[in-house]
Parts: sequence; C-alpha cells; structure tokens
Amino acid sequence: MSGSVIQLTGRSLVAGAAQGELLFAEVGLSFWGGVDSFTGEVIDRHHPLSGQLLAGRVLAIPSGRGSCTGSSVLMELISNGHAPAALVLAEADEILTLGVFVAEALFERSLPVLCIGKEAFARLQGGAFARVENEVLNLYEHAPAGLWNARPATAERAPSSVQLSRDDLAMLDGQYGKATQVAMQLVVRMAQLQGATQLLDICQAHIDGCIYTGPASLHFAQQLMRWGAAVRVPTTLNAISVDQRRWLQQSIDPALGIPASTLGDIYMAMGAQVSFTCAPYLLDSAPALGEHIGWAESNAVVYANSVLGARTLKYPDYLDICIALTGRAPLIGCHLDAQRKAQWQVRVPAANNLDDAFYPLLGYHIGLMAGGRIPLLLGLEHAAPSRDDLKAFGAAFATTSSAPLFHIAGVTPEALDPAQVLAADTSATVETVRLSDLLVSWRELNSACSAEVDVVSLGNPHFSLSEFAQLARLCQGRHKHPAVVIAVTSGRGVLEQARQAGHVAVLQDFGVQLVTDTCWCMLGEPVIPPHARTLMTNSGKYAHYAPGLVGRSVHFANLAECVDAACSARACGRLPAWLEPAVPEETLPNV
Repeated sequence: MSGSVIQLTGRSLVAGAAQGELLFAEVGLSFWGGVDSFTGEVIDRHHPLSGQLLAGRVLAIPSGRGSCTGSSVLMELISNGHAPAALVLAEADEILTLGVFVAEALFERSLPVLCIGKEAFARLQGGAFARVENEVLNLYEHAPAGLWNARPATAERAPSSVQLSRDDLAMLDGQYGKATQVAMQLVVRMAQLQGATQLLDICQAHIDGCIYTGPASLHFAQQLMRWGAAVRVPTTLNAISVDQRRWLQQSIDPALGIPASTLGDIYMAMGAQVSFTCAPYLLDSAPALGEHIGWAESNAVVYANSVLGARTLKYPDYLDICIALTGRAPLIGCHLDAQRKAQWQVRVPAANNLDDAFYPLLGYHIGLMAGGRIPLLLGLEHAAPSRDDLKAFGAAFATTSSAPLFHIAGVTPEALDPAQVLAADTSATVETVRLSDLLVSWRELNSACSAEVDVVSLGNPHFSLSEFAQLARLCQGRHKHPAVVIAVTSGRGVLEQARQAGHVAVLQDFGVQLVTDTCWCMLGEPVIPPHARTLMTNSGKYAHYAPGLVGRSVHFANLAECVDAACSARACGRLPAWLEPAVPEETLPNV
C-alpha cells in the first residue's frame, strides 16, 4: 500500500458507517464452524485469521464459504456485541448479508456490508485501518486523528424491481399475519440483493435455522411463533444441536439442552416434520429432478442440486424459514438453467484401487480450488461413484467452496453429456489435479501428531442405510477397545431402517453409540469425553471443522481404518495405496 489514504467505492449491500482496524484475509471464512458465536474469535484452525477476534474491526474477506448457518452466527454476534464493525467483501455474500437483515428486523442493530469487487479487494492488503461509509471505503496506513462525523445510512430498499403477484402483495400487506408479512419482507429484500426480478413457487423447504447458536436464534423463532407462524409447504428440519430424546442421558448441560430442544419444538409447532437430519435427501420426501425447492444446510443444497438435479440456492439460515412461511423464493441462481452451468473444468487424478477416503478428500481439495465457481470434473466417467461417495464429496466440497453445485462428467444427471453443462464463456482450458496436490490436502486434514485415537466420529453428514450396512460388516464379530468412544449420528428414519435390517444389533454388540437428531458439528463434551485428545473420522467436513469446534486434533481415513482404530485405539498412519507419493503419477492408469 502506498500513500496515506486510498479511497475505493463499491456496492453497499447494507448501508451504514463504521471504522476500525482492518482485519484482512485472502481466504473466505465460514462463520459457522469458523467463528465462535459467543466471543467472535475465529476458530477455524485452517484459516489464516485463526485466533483473531472480530469485535470492532473491519473484516475484509473475499466472501463467506461453507455453512448456511453463518447468517445465524453473524446475527448472534450482532446481538451480543461481538460482531465486526463492518464487512468488506470481494463478492456479494447472501448468507452473511441475510444475518444482518435479520438483526435489523429483530434487534434494530446492524453493521455496514460493502462489496468492492476482486480488483479493489486486492488493494486492501497491507492496509491498517478502514472506514466504511455506505458505498465508500477509505483505507489508511494508520488510524486517522480527530473526530469523525459519519454520514447516515443512505441505501435504497424499495422493492419496485421485484414483480410481485397478488398473493405476494397480500402477504406484504399483512393479510396472512405478521409472521408471513415479515418473512415476505425478507424474501423480497433478498431478491433485490440478488438481482432477481420475480419470485417462484417452491414445492418443499428444509430448515437449517433450527440449530441453536445462542439466545438470538431462539428469540427469532419465538418471535415468529408469537406472530402466528405456520409453514405453507412441506418442510423438513435439519439436525438440531442436541439429541432431543436423549440429551439428558448423555449428560448434556441443560443450559444447552433446554434451549436447543425448545428451538426444535418451536419449528415443529410451525408445521415442520420431525425429521432432524442434515441429509434430507435420504428421506422418502427427497425432491425429484427439476423440482424447485428452498433448502438450507450446505451439504444438502449441494447434493440436491448436483446429485438429484433439484433446484435450490444455498439459502441462508432464517431465509429458509421465510421461504417455508411464504412458499416463495427469488427466481435467481440455480433455479435458472443458465446459472447451473459449469464455469470451470478440472481433470481429477488417475488412480486405481480407490477407497471411500478418496471422494471426501477430492471434494475438499476441489472446493478449495473452486471458490465460488461451479466445476465440471473430468476423469471419473468410469469410476461409478456411489451415492455415499457423492454425499461425502459434496459435504467436503461445500465446506471449502461457496458454490452450490458441482457436475461430474458421465455421473451426475445434468452432466451425462458434459457439453450440456458448460457455460458459453467457460474456458476450454482444463486444469489438472495431481495426486501430489491431494497429498497436501490429506496432510491438512490429518492434524493429529499422536497415533492414539480416543474417539471415532462417523456420520457427518448423517449415515445412510448403506453406510450402516457397510459399518455392520466391518464390525461383525469384533469389539471396540474399552478406552475408545465410537459414535454414529443419523436421522431417526434411517436409524429405524438400520434397526429393521439387523445392522443396529451388530453395531451395539461392537460398542457403537447411536445418536440421532444432532450431528458432529454440534456435538461436544461429554459425548466427546473431556480427557479425549484425538479424534478419527472418515468425514472430510468434520476433519476440517473439528479442531476449531471441539479443540481436538484429527486423523482422517477410510471407514475400515476407522473401525480398526476403534479396536486398537491407534491410527495406522499409512497413506492409502492410491495416494502413495512413491508411485510416479505418469505410470498410473486412468480410473
């Protein structure tokens, strides 16, 4: 940075004025799993801002990434006083911006959000202090002296750009009650932010906002209930923060158990199904190819768009319930054919003898490369990945990328003919991922130094029936080490199917704990024993988040090695055969 002050202009997503020390990173940040909702500390141990406190500082990141619950975390931080002074983004981020919208609606608190574009964003590096006034950013080498008379907020919120039906207008006028009115106001405001000119009907919704992030998340739901909220379309609920039927048996602190369980009850009282799963695509109600839906939960969105061919945006928490209450969503993004096209082509590494660790690792790495771009993967045409492989790939991809969709040539439904999913302006250049590149991400996910294993974590996302069957085969006739906790999270419906198939009896004989309603991204002590120091998982998503969420290091491996570690209390520490760096890549045959 040269000179004493640089002035940049951009698009004001949320108007306002604020100043503070600049906190800059070139990497996107997921607020859920990446920021403590009570303190504002960055807890993503893989992020360059790890350990930094956001409160009172101007946070500059390219965009958010990862979880849809980022909106809830930011709303929580605004309500408790630990939020950044302002957000400066390279790309508009709907998840974080929606968190500010809801804080304004419920708490009359806000913070400015400014999008300045990639070129201007790069100029922020090296700055020490920033001042945001609506669409203007001033960047300083030092905090300026003297008093500052901030300009008032000047953003225009008029909904005139969005064409509304007679029923939409009736909802906005309050004819269907206060809850529906506020919900429609937020839907229209988000449509304006996204540049949508009309809304569309959706056939079902999936609510991620039922996760308890703190008092503000409960207050939001309680306020909707006081206003008479009732869903208009079939609605499923994401995993909540506790196993609702067993949290007392699991010795969960009532300070978490009571409000987290209450939050689930409130959304059910609005008419949502008792589903409590982060994998709604495993339910009988899963959407079909081409159906328009309103889903939140990052892995579910990516799976619905990519594997099922349904159509949804990566809806932020709280916009999801607004869509369920109105049955309407902005006609933009992945609801449109043109915006489902691949913007980037990548050839994956050729390898033989793949195991189930390959797909989550590949998804994690491709997500890091993709950023917000929708990729088309080449090279897996004959690999025949299973639905479980695609689930694991998508969850890890959604952890490191902000894109709502991926295509795999010859595999996913819209890419059976790859030429059909390429955007007109997509470069003909095909990037290549090498096994040596994946080795870097393997080491990133394997953060544990000690070979000891205290906890084996399975079911992030929730286990499918076929995963239960595979785990039962691996556990048959064996018993876990007495010092190791091995636990599986799943939805209630899938667990009952596994019970009827005889898998649960085998797993219980082995010593597996079965947890429903919640997921590993919400589980902590005492399900994870206080003395436990090292976890092992086959989930790329959880291997990324666990060091920040629960403060434990992680071994990442395939399911068979997880079971072996549960028996021996030790990780073998070897690389998969397909990742052995001693094997020259040019000698490996195509998949």
